[in-house]
Amino acid sequence: MDIATIIGLVLGFGAVIGGQTLEGGHISALLQPTAAIIVLGGTIGATFVSFPLNDLIRAASAAASAFTPKATDPDRLIDKLVGLAVKARKNGLLTLEEDLRLARKEDKDSFLGQGLELLVDGFEREQLMEFLEIELSHFEERNKGCAEVFEAAGGFAPTIGIIGAVLGLIHVMSNLSDTSSLGAGIAVAFVATIYGLMTANIICIPISTKLKKRLKEQMVLREITLDGLLAIQEGINPRVIEQRLRGFTMTRGNSSFDKAEMDGHAKPQKKHA
Repeated sequence: MDIATIIGLVLGFGAVIGGQTLEGGHISALLQPTAAIIVLGGTIGATFVSFPLNDLIRAASAAASAFTPKATDPDRLIDKLVGLAVKARKNGLLTLEEDLRLARKEDKDSFLGQGLELLVDGFEREQLMEFLEIELSHFEERNKGCAEVFEAAGGFAPTIGIIGAVLGLIHVMSNLSDTSSLGAGIAVAFVATIYGLMTANIICIPISTKLKKRLKEQMVLREITLDGLLAIQEGINPRVIEQRLRGFTMTRGNSSFDKAEMDGHAKPQKKHA
């Protein structure tokens, strides 16, 4: 569980509700089902118009990573790749078949598993690099799409909130004869604007930002894997491989992905004959 996400949501909604209470308002004033229907329904509808259904399904699934992120420990991955390098250098690439089976068992879509399969099957360096870089590119594009869905929803929500406010004002203006209820009616009308702003700035945009961060972390892991597999195929000394892979990360405490924050990701360079 990502504690930062939970704390952020609690603080975000808590600040709004707390501010309303401190100003002498009642929480019930913010509970307007009509405004919620307009904002949430309108935002979801606009997002559905903007993206294919498959992208929306992937985005909904990816949103879970904002609360339950996958393990992203580059040091552990580097240790595993160095172990594979030692084994391959000592006994040959075919001895990695057992490691391939284990990788597939842990995750049938494992990037490491795909690379090990190509290694064991005897693919040449250029073919291995081309295949894995294509897979890396597809992975990045798929996950960028998930973040873009929430980013777009964050852009729609405030505008839909304004629409809700205008609809509420229309209702108020059509009942000007009842002056005693004008103030309450106008207040209710603007609740939709609050809903739109909260949906955008506490939920959608922050989730989009977190998904982009998760993507950077996963991209670094895959780049470490790609570079490590290419080094294993070349038969480079495992100690050299370890030093080379450590360059992808800058350790601070347990692990971090500061390298991913630098301009551009480190990419293995093709060697020309």
